[in-house]
Amino acid sequence: MSTHTDHDLVSTFGLLMEAYNSLEKQLGASLEERVGVPHNWFEVMLRISRADKGLAPMGSLADQVALTGGGVTRMVDRMVAAGLVERVPCASDRRVVYAGLTAEGNAVLDKAVSIHDANLRRMLADFTDIELLELDELLRRLRSARLVA
Repeated sequence: MSTHTDHDLVSTFGLLMEAYNSLEKQLGASLEERVGVPHNWFEVMLRISRADKGLAPMGSLADQVALTGGGVTRMVDRMVAAGLVERVPCASDRRVVYAGLTAEGNAVLDKAVSIHDANLRRMLADFTDIELLELDELLRRLRSARLVA
């Protein structure tokens, strides 16, 4: 008879979540303390900066950071109020609104990226370059995995 503790993949997923939560907690606290932005703001700012022409459609932000459209809207509202992000209407479609970084947002992001990179280097110092490449490949595969019925 199978017990709940006999499911290796459930345990693997639990380890993945524990690792994520530990990283999120430590890295998020550092960004909040040293730059004054929560980790989820940093992720949104990073995605905006990497978007075509530095303008990310609000709908795509929701998909990229695992929030609802309303959740991203509320977050961007707070980021606009903080002077880090601005809303930019689409010239060809009134229904589309982009998020773009302000000059202050770009400056904060530059500082945050530097701090985040240094933190990650310290946290992952025990991993070899090959292990990090393998981890990247495994995470890409996991990201694209689909539940098939």
